[in-house]
Amino acid sequence: MSQMQSWKDPSRFVKHIHVEESCMDLDYTREIIGRAGLPVTVIDDRADPEAIEGIYPDNLLEGKHHLLLCKNRGHFFKPCPGTREYRCCEYQVLNIGMNCPMDCVYCILQAYLNKPWLTFFVNSDDLLGELRTAFAAEPQRKFRIGTGEFTDSMGLDRLTGLSRRLVSFMADEEQGILELKTKSAVIDNLEGLAHKGRTVLAWSLNATSVMQKEEIRTATLEERLAAARQCAEWGYKLAFHFDPIIDHPGWEQGYEETITKLFKTVPAEQIVWISLGALRYLPALKEIGVSRFPGTRMYYQEFIEGLDKKKRYFRPRRVRLYRYIYLLLKAGASPATCIYFCMESDEIWKEVMGYVPEDKGGIPAMLDRTVF
Repeated sequence: MSQMQSWKDPSRFVKHIHVEESCMDLDYTREIIGRAGLPVTVIDDRADPEAIEGIYPDNLLEGKHHLLLCKNRGHFFKPCPGTREYRCCEYQVLNIGMNCPMDCVYCILQAYLNKPWLTFFVNSDDLLGELRTAFAAEPQRKFRIGTGEFTDSMGLDRLTGLSRRLVSFMADEEQGILELKTKSAVIDNLEGLAHKGRTVLAWSLNATSVMQKEEIRTATLEERLAAARQCAEWGYKLAFHFDPIIDHPGWEQGYEETITKLFKTVPAEQIVWISLGALRYLPALKEIGVSRFPGTRMYYQEFIEGLDKKKRYFRPRRVRLYRYIYLLLKAGASPATCIYFCMESDEIWKEVMGYVPEDKGGIPAMLDRTVF
């Protein structure tokens, strides 16, 4: 399960494109097909690609070779599905597609989705129209928007080129900040854009051993940080997410090495926020993860069921992990960088950081102050 090669651009894993018939007339569809240079099969609207055998989730690996270009017939834009039991940052999700060419052992999508292929929505005019409508409906509101909830923001960007459309659109929208979050190092489409500081480029980071063993077909730490440094040179704000933090042998040294490399490589003053979140998962994910990745050990530890019904490390263990990593980050980060917890309780905030979010106006206000 170790990482035998770099997957700086995981879209290279895609071998076949399937297209809904009604999408074939879209300029955007033809643009993607031309750029990809891959075999194409046209299917009926709302139909499933037929080339993928087996039963989900056993066919997930095969499914990730296939990309379906189709229309999103639901909403593109909706609040992050956080739970009320823990502190949420009130993020807004922009759904650009489903599933990811990478294959992280802990990925919640394995238990959340039921289709093995990659999906990308090509009715991007509808997507942008929905954003315009949302902004107009609440002209005083500030929106922090991310595309990385149901897929990786940049994992397919070499094929789709969506980042250029989104960054250019958001440049003139003073109500919103766009965050593009990735485990890839795909950034070529971001060069030369007049982003006006309204897009944040974000990377998920972890201890190197976790990245090698549990984050399959992802960019190496060095590739992610080099990409971040390049984006900083292009004037983009940056963010980093240590989530999930995983308890493993040598975790102290592993996270310290990653954080040391982070601040040696990337200008701290351009990092607007850093999030922390310990491993948590739906109970159904353990069976899937152990079946698909029999070499993993992450599920064979002591967990407790949280208020959100997800399995979590016991609170004292979470505090120990958080406190160690938080102090390392605090020592290297700019005073202006917001370091925050994703989906944690006030008790954890108080015990690790010495305050609760409400002391500073709440997590949304803390994050908004860094970018608006």
